[in-house]
Amino acid sequence: MKLHTLKPTPGSRKVGKRKGRGTATGQGKTAGRGQDGQKSRSGGGVRIGFEGGQMPLARRLPKRGFSNYPFKKDFAIVNVSDLNDFQANSEITPEILMEYGFISKIKSGVKILGNGELNVALTVKANKFSKSAEEKIAAAGGKVEVI
Repeated sequence: MKLHTLKPTPGSRKVGKRKGRGTATGQGKTAGRGQDGQKSRSGGGVRIGFEGGQMPLARRLPKRGFSNYPFKKDFAIVNVSDLNDFQANSEITPEILMEYGFISKIKSGVKILGNGELNVALTVKANKFSKSAEEKIAAAGGKVEVI
């Protein structure tokens, strides 16, 4: 296989309709927009949620309650089994996990979960640990430090 022989799978690429190219094409003159009205004009159309002047649904419904979404904490997650790649007695920090590609962003912090087995004694520093992760790190002879 060579680069110049590569072709897309048949049927995966469609040629777009050429609108406004004469009546014989079936998409001439009005180009599928119809005769008149706001949507037929260039730049025409209405914004999202507009209901023709009727009070929009988003404004008709009562606003109640509180959303915690803006304050939500999002942790980068690492499983205990991933830590087997490190050498014994080494210290694991969020920066080291990022450097080795276990996490792409630190986000609100790093949480270690207890999925899998740990065979190496390590000192693990993270923002949060699950109970099973703490037990497995301690059972392997390591230490848990909450940052």
